[in-house]
Amino acid sequence: MTQTNLRGSQFGSSLSIWANRHRKWIFAGPAVIFVAALIIIPLSYTIYLSFTDAANSLRAEINFIGFENYVAVLTDTTRFWPAVGRTVTFTVGVVAVELALGMGIALLLRRPFRGERIVRGIILLPLVATPIAVGMMWRLIFEPSIGFANQLLNWFGLPDNGWISDPNQALPTLMFVDIWQWTPMMVLILLAGLTSLPDEPDEAARVDGASAFQRFRYVTLPLLMPALIAAVVLRSIDAFKTFDILYATKGTGGGSLHEVETVNIYAYGENFLYSRYGLASAVLVVFFAMVLILVAIQLLRRKKDY
Repeated sequence: MTQTNLRGSQFGSSLSIWANRHRKWIFAGPAVIFVAALIIIPLSYTIYLSFTDAANSLRAEINFIGFENYVAVLTDTTRFWPAVGRTVTFTVGVVAVELALGMGIALLLRRPFRGERIVRGIILLPLVATPIAVGMMWRLIFEPSIGFANQLLNWFGLPDNGWISDPNQALPTLMFVDIWQWTPMMVLILLAGLTSLPDEPDEAARVDGASAFQRFRYVTLPLLMPALIAAVVLRSIDAFKTFDILYATKGTGGGSLHEVETVNIYAYGENFLYSRYGLASAVLVVFFAMVLILVAIQLLRRKKDY
């Protein structure tokens, strides 16, 4: 009995040592497994559907057709590749403007001033609302007949504008909406980076007679580069897969979604409007690969810079 108790004590001691040594995996393991399941299972099923002729109903007979869906997607010069072009245009445009505005606003907010908290709160207000609510709000503002945007133009004696109902203006208008909502996030990241920078290099450059632009170009910007790259990577990935603002604003705002059809909108239409699940899955897999390539490029550039 004593020997049994001794063995049990030794086993318990060994288990305690093992658990203490691997405690980070024990505590994080369930969450990692749960998140991995949420990613792997839907992704695997999407990849499976992309090799089939699934359409109209997932309960119907599904046949394996190989790479036919991928060939159809990659050779679609009527909708898919124009959608890719709009996606790239949208992403590059909004990220560039948000970076410039975010940097300018962050530099203004870097130094304390009276009413600083109120100003910061106002700037961050667009982040409070959900993208769907933002899209619906701007849809009403840009409504051609009763919208506030055209009323504002009329007050200044200017003619009405088509905004989201005009095929040539719909995408730039929705880029403006995205910039309005997500510039504050860029401000947050860059402002956090600026406030963490040491003051000594800037003060030394000031003593040496460097101008404000020179201090920013040769002192602040290099030190801020990690935060800058993080902000660009996060916003690029997020903008590249934008769906909710585009659909909420344009999808119910008149005209055709084809005017602002990005890859996400294209996949949504193939899946939920035309019930071509196999083709839509192939679009999503190709889109997922594009996002991975974008992330890889950003990470390689960051590694090269450092």
